[in-house]
Amino acid sequence: MDGIREIDGIGDTGRALGDFLRARRGRVAPEQVGLAGGGRRRVRGLRREELALLAGISVDYYVRLEQGRATQPSAEVLDALARALRLDAAERGHLDTLAGTRRCPVPLARVGPSLLRILDAMAALPAFVTDHRLDVLAANDLGAELIGGVNDPGRRDRNNARYLFLDPASREVHPEWEERAAEAVGQLRVSAGRYPGDPELTALITGLSAGSADFRRIWATGEVLMCAAGRKRLRHPAAGLLDLDYETLHVPAVPGQTGAVIHVFSAEEGSEASLALARLADSMTPVSRSLD
Repeated sequence: MDGIREIDGIGDTGRALGDFLRARRGRVAPEQVGLAGGGRRRVRGLRREELALLAGISVDYYVRLEQGRATQPSAEVLDALARALRLDAAERGHLDTLAGTRRCPVPLARVGPSLLRILDAMAALPAFVTDHRLDVLAANDLGAELIGGVNDPGRRDRNNARYLFLDPASREVHPEWEERAAEAVGQLRVSAGRYPGDPELTALITGLSAGSADFRRIWATGEVLMCAAGRKRLRHPAAGLLDLDYETLHVPAVPGQTGAVIHVFSAEEGSEASLALARLADSMTPVSRSLD
């Protein structure tokens, strides 16, 4: 195993675009787009010539895109490929990022005193802050407890992806582990497209690829996900199994920094989960700590 750079072109924008197109092509059945399927097919999903036909481009040009030999496709070509591949908004945004020539500088996320005060003020709600590498930068005590005790350096890795894929304890904390793992991979893929020059991000992905067959399996699907809101299930030794609503709040960037992401969990008032959270919060001292 030579690492993720050898299998997915991290840092090589042309190869990353081709790998993404190939992975998406493999997820679209011919029948989904009005083509005849069945019979013996050498590839899963659409053939190259089928996708080129659907997108209205030449097979030769599409092959060069997948091979990383054609760069800077036009907006019209990207629109056509996105429609043919049935991309959602997050996937289309990622396609645009990979096809662009301008890359964002590696961000420097920081948690200042005001953001720590906000976390302190939300003592009754589990909350934590992450950056583009899924490092947990800060958390209030309730949030830290519910994601495995991240405020205690001896209990778990501060990086959510390493924790999920390299620490068996994460599967106890996250009963819906497969969904959480897919989210982590999808977010890392988006970050890798935006910041191909980030050596720490590249090292993280390479290490996860070398250390986890599950990571390699999910990465190979070309997963792209952006978390916004929904419901997640968490398990805590004292509070038990909790079904919680979550929101992700983006902190606007300031000069020289990038916006961080605040993850906040809550439960409907009067529900079993709400009462369990309240009991757990009452047993803890609400002190938020930056993990930088």
